[in-house]
Amino acid sequence: TVRRQLHRRPELGYAEHETTALLRDALAADGLPATVLPGGTGLFCDVGSGERVVALRADIDALPLTDTKDVPYQSSVAGVCHACGHDAHTAILLGAARALATAPDLPGRVRLVFQPAEEMVPGGALDAIDGGVLKAVDRIFALHCDPRLETGRVGLRIGPITASCDKVDVRLTGPGGHTARPHLTVDLVYALGRVISEVPALLSRRADPRHGMSLVWGAVDAGIAANTIPREGVLRGTVRMLSRDAWAGAEDLVRALIAEVVAPTGATVDVDYAQGVPPVVNDATSVGVLRAATRAALGPDAVDHTEQSLGGEDFAWYLD
Repeated sequence: TVRRQLHRRPELGYAEHETTALLRDALAADGLPATVLPGGTGLFCDVGSGERVVALRADIDALPLTDTKDVPYQSSVAGVCHACGHDAHTAILLGAARALATAPDLPGRVRLVFQPAEEMVPGGALDAIDGGVLKAVDRIFALHCDPRLETGRVGLRIGPITASCDKVDVRLTGPGGHTARPHLTVDLVYALGRVISEVPALLSRRADPRHGMSLVWGAVDAGIAANTIPREGVLRGTVRMLSRDAWAGAEDLVRALIAEVVAPTGATVDVDYAQGVPPVVNDATSVGVLRAATRAALGPDAVDHTEQSLGGEDFAWYLD
């Protein structure tokens, strides 16, 4: 019921006010007073007592996408949708809170962290950390929905499980003009096309292939008419890689390749590169705890091996 309520009323990162209020009231009903994070969205609370603290984290924000499902719990907010499972993550953690609130003799405290803005760059985890959610925490756990696994199965992996994820915006400018006289202009659409195709290709030759570095463009915007060459064009994309070591030098490499490709076209180039999140690297002991608990709760066949994903997750900041 809560999950579908959240799905009907999704909110974007740092705007999760209704979601935060719903969670605060639900936790209070179970005798768990929560602290809202300084930014006004997201919250955390402790269950139990004692010095030792283990944290459980869920992300609560949605994505700027249209919900096209024909179901009673379809998003009622135009252009916003829980398309990444954060509504499920949140409902799962709330269920864990209710179970823990009635559990006898906890050996310490469990901190429940409902984090805002996971979909933002570099992620709301940094704000949650600044808000004190990791104070005295020994270990922290999270989960992510995986539609490839059947319900009741849990995918685990020791070491890197997600990739780093950076955002890159490329803006090209130059004198526009008529398509009949391209030699009197800087043909920005042609220049953008070179960047779109050549930079990812060059990246595969200039970066160690073992790092799994991938540049994929998600948006391009230039021009409004078929017979005019625009004065400005924009590309937006993400740079992802499997290696933490490669992440440190990725920005310099991508900037250099873009400059090399644009130079012969005569366009002026401005690159806005936002370093996002590092890979999530799972601790072997923590994975062992989860493996043993999953088998005890769901049976010996419930544990599955998970391959590393090129998706990004700001949970990496907590582990750092």
